[in-house]
Amino acid sequence: MSVDPMTYEAQFFGFTPQTCMLRIYIAFQDYLFEVMQAVEQVILKKLEGIPNCEISPVQVRKCTEKFLCFMKGRFDKLFVKMEQLFLQWILRIPPNILLPEDKSQEMHSYSEEEFQLLQKEIEQLQEQYKTELCTKQALLAELEEQKIVQAKLKQTLALFDELENVGRNHGTSDFRDSLVFLAQNSRKLQDIRENVEKESKRLKIT
Repeated sequence: MSVDPMTYEAQFFGFTPQTCMLRIYIAFQDYLFEVMQAVEQVILKKLEGIPNCEISPVQVRKCTEKFLCFMKGRFDKLFVKMEQLFLQWILRIPPNILLPEDKSQEMHSYSEEEFQLLQKEIEQLQEQYKTELCTKQALLAELEEQKIVQAKLKQTLALFDELENVGRNHGTSDFRDSLVFLAQNSRKLQDIRENVEKESKRLKIT
């Protein structure tokens, strides 16, 4: 059998040409064995009709096996030639022929130098993509931080609005006056707390 892998032919046929030839060889051998068995049975039946025949079935079997070996040897020699013809002229794709899925290689053929340049360009594009991806992630993170700051700013503005409303309810329309009013009330509350704590301690002592 041929040792050439013939991978391009296998891509086209869906099987290796050597596998095809092996199956043909096995099929021919099986057919040869079946023919020899049939011939042997016919001979045995003919001998049964001959009275006082000195040829035994064992002798017939030995002759059958001997003839089978002779035919197999002749067949093997013929098959070697047939295999060479098949693999060279029938099951081989000429070197100037491209499969349909490989037509793009013919239309867009590149030299080794052009291929290296394309590889470098691809690597540069990959690096550029990674950089842009990192930049995008950084911008998204910054956007999230801005959203958090905006939310806190809204809370602060809402608090100021509440403070201003409290000041208006107590007759102070100016925001600064409201802060002064709240500070005074805070001091009063602190004084009341201190008095309560002192009174509580005095009661505990008594």
